Amino acid sequence: MQTDQIDDHAVMEGGSTLVIRRWLPGPAERIWRYLTDSKLRSKWLAAGEMAPVAGATLELVWRNDELSHGGDRRPEGFAEEQRMDSRVIAIDPPRLLTIGWGKGDVTFELQERGDRVLLTLTHRGLDDPRDRTMTASGWHMHLDILVAEASGQPPASFWSGWVKLRDDYARRLSA
Repeated sequence: MQTDQIDDHAVMEGGSTLVIRRWLPGPAERIWRYLTDSKLRSKWLAAGEMAPVAGATLELVWRNDELSHGGDRRPEGFAEEQRMDSRVIAIDPPRLLTIGWGKGDVTFELQERGDRVLLTLTHRGLDDPRDRTMTASGWHMHLDILVAEASGQPPASFWSGWVKLRDDYARRLSA
């Protein structure tokens, strides 16, 4: 039995796999563009042109300061811009996208349910426990911004939200 109730927080499954879900306004084709179009993806995650074919390479470029409101300072130790070379592993528009992510991969699955879309993000390969808190809080904040963008609402500021979530996930994931 499937339910519409989801926990906003990411959970660890199987020791090194993080899963987080969000409801978004449909249709799935619209949300798909937020995953695959560099301009739309840069509004909530990272820029980077992507060919829609398995095996295609892409470079993701984060500028989280641009997702933050004025006066919301970047925490010490973070660069103004971060880059990651990646590749498309699997793609089935508008339902599934898997891309390489460091030593692991990230899968975005979209399921239409009425006029909404359930996004399930699965990040595999988080073998280092120190990475889990940073990754969980990052995905949580980025997805909160995606929900706001897709819903036509003003998004929360990235850095202050991320700091609060980092502290929350440090407690949650160590329990």
